[in-house]
Amino acid sequence: MAGKRQRLAQRRKACGHTQEQFADALKVDRTTVQRWERGEVDPQPHQRPRMARVLQLTSRELDELLASDVPPPVLDDSWISHGSPVEDDEMDAWELARRVQASDVGSETLARLERAFDELATAYPASPPQELLKRVRRHSSYVVRLLDTKKTLAEHRRLLVVGGWLSLLGATLHIDLKQSDAATARLQAAATLAQQAEHREIEAWCFETDAWRVLTDGDYVRALELSEIAQDVAPAGTSALIQATAQEGRARARLGHGKETYAAIERVKKMAASLGTSERPTEHHYQYDPAKALAYTATTLAWLGDAAAEPYAREVIARLSPSNDITKWPRRVASANIDLSLVLLADNRLDEACASVQKAILSGRVVPSNHWRALEVVKAVEAKKLPEASDLREAYEDLRAIEA
Repeated sequence: MAGKRQRLAQRRKACGHTQEQFADALKVDRTTVQRWERGEVDPQPHQRPRMARVLQLTSRELDELLASDVPPPVLDDSWISHGSPVEDDEMDAWELARRVQASDVGSETLARLERAFDELATAYPASPPQELLKRVRRHSSYVVRLLDTKKTLAEHRRLLVVGGWLSLLGATLHIDLKQSDAATARLQAAATLAQQAEHREIEAWCFETDAWRVLTDGDYVRALELSEIAQDVAPAGTSALIQATAQEGRARARLGHGKETYAAIERVKKMAASLGTSERPTEHHYQYDPAKALAYTATTLAWLGDAAAEPYAREVIARLSPSNDITKWPRRVASANIDLSLVLLADNRLDEACASVQKAILSGRVVPSNHWRALEVVKAVEAKKLPEASDLREAYEDLRAIEA
């Protein structure tokens, strides 16, 4: 272990950090750093992105630094024919170039895969997760087959990237369906592909997605921690950074951190505004359109118990409701109706609140990972002993039965 840990200590010193400074940057105790450098324990996976940044390394370089004690092999050049004629050198160079460019994949195939992912990510807000997951599986299987074929280095990286995006979307769908083990496996696959491709935005999305998962499970402290890690990893100006900040706001709202929640909302608004406006907002799940800030603000304020959530929720509903047919709503409209019902209940506008949450439940757009949000309203209506309580409970149980 000594060789590996010696390299960790050397890298820390080369970056100008004492053990205490290094520990502060990683939000751990100095004794933890000492144990890392003595080889007694390894850094946890969630600590590595921040460690890589502090040590000015890529994720892959950090993994290599921590992974092996074996010194690099001495280069054996005995295979080189030092006496080759000049014309043989020329032919060797041509052959090398030919092999590097040889491919069984092709840019058109990769472009089709990339377009297919964009279509799937755009279909996500209005598609049943079970149906979308079937398509994600087919495309992911195709990526796996292509990884075993001959391809250029550039094509290999593009394949890793699109495979990472597909794995991430698959994980999101598994979370929506409350399939925890499958979600974990796909998140790990997405993170591995992102690290291999050195694609920090996908890596950041992995942490943000996991933050949402644990938030739906009620672990708000862990959700806050994961959302902050995602912000550390995400490149500046990316959708992942904005989404991770929004996720922080929601976690803080559930924890009752009023001041910090409002600060997160303002940071999201500022970053979203820098993207500009669009006449046709995108529904691409991994492209943060400024209009999404309305929906996240509505949810965050509703969870904080702030009546200011009402106009935000109503604006989301007005902008995105395509018709009076609730079965055609995007998922965000259903969520906005749940947010609105929470605010109306708090303001004792009971009839409106019951009507709003009933629309959300009957729309079929409340996925299993969001059932708990609808249940919060149902329980609040039951606690007030309203006559609508039995109808709401029946609609909610029917929703659960359909999704089971």
